[in-house]
Amino acid sequence: MEWLYILMPIAGVKIFWPGLIILGIGVGVIGGFFGMGGAWMVTPGLNILGFPMAFAIGTDIAHMAGKSLISTMRHGKFGNVDYKLGMIMLVGTVVGFEVGAQMIMWLERIGKVDMVVRWIYLGLLGFITWMVFTDIARRKAKDKAAIAAGQEVDKNATGLEWHKTLHKIKIPPMVHLNVAGIYCSAWLPIAVSFFTGWLAGILGIGGGLIRMPALIYLVGCPTHVAVGTDLFEVAISGLYGAASYTYKGRTELVAAIIMLIGAAMGAQVGAVATKYIKGYGIRIAFGLAVIGCAISVFLKLLPVYIPSISQICDIIATYMILGLVSALAIYITVKMVQGAKNEIAMKKAKA
Repeated sequence: MEWLYILMPIAGVKIFWPGLIILGIGVGVIGGFFGMGGAWMVTPGLNILGFPMAFAIGTDIAHMAGKSLISTMRHGKFGNVDYKLGMIMLVGTVVGFEVGAQMIMWLERIGKVDMVVRWIYLGLLGFITWMVFTDIARRKAKDKAAIAAGQEVDKNATGLEWHKTLHKIKIPPMVHLNVAGIYCSAWLPIAVSFFTGWLAGILGIGGGLIRMPALIYLVGCPTHVAVGTDLFEVAISGLYGAASYTYKGRTELVAAIIMLIGAAMGAQVGAVATKYIKGYGIRIAFGLAVIGCAISVFLKLLPVYIPSISQICDIIATYMILGLVSALAIYITVKMVQGAKNEIAMKKAKA
């Protein structure tokens, strides 16, 4: 079965290449659907396939940039990308990322980087999980109240409405974001992108895990527009990161290209799926993905306090991520197929 393994010329290791394609397809589907780069899923996957961690990170960033570009183009065709909002947020993202990176350098000098980053990551994931499921619970309560009062359910209603409060801030310049359907101060998306960029710089991720919910709950984007616009941001920041890691000699371009073959197919599925799974369907799936990620990070923290379980925690955490990728990709694909079949059936019925 030697033909199933390919030598990575830069990393100097032999890798099971079908695993790269499977990982690329799975994360392509998830990234296209959620608007996330997928660094928290791909990096451990590459590591378990045999890549040293530095190469896993660099290769993931290169793959993430290419996949996000593919997904952005697909979402653009559906009208899910607010390019104006994306360009405004780019200012805050770049500045915030650099501030976060400088903080990491300081934490590294005092020897606290690993512990601090993991606890920030765990706290952030816990907050996002609370935010998503609180929003879902409050939205359901509103629907029940409307039905009980004999009123029509507002399909555009949300559970958490922080963005309505933030939209009352009228600091000029004011901007119309036509695709997202928002009129607000330009400083709102800049401030949000600075915060998410700062967190991304500290946590060493593309930022999609943070930015997508921030666009929904703080800026007020519809879910499908938040996904597409976030992918646009991830693509830009990913290209910068890929160039940086390639310059440092830590990007395995052969592996990135192989993964992009799978991602090119998966990203199309994920992007099309947002046409059939709207709003709260996306949010519920996203919340479950965050819970899985939080458990994985927690398992990575445990060996700090209980060194004897280090090996088993690493194995469970890694396979949990890979299992999560596979399960979510299958779920999204099935829902897309079901939605497409229903659409075709309705068109035939009308004809």
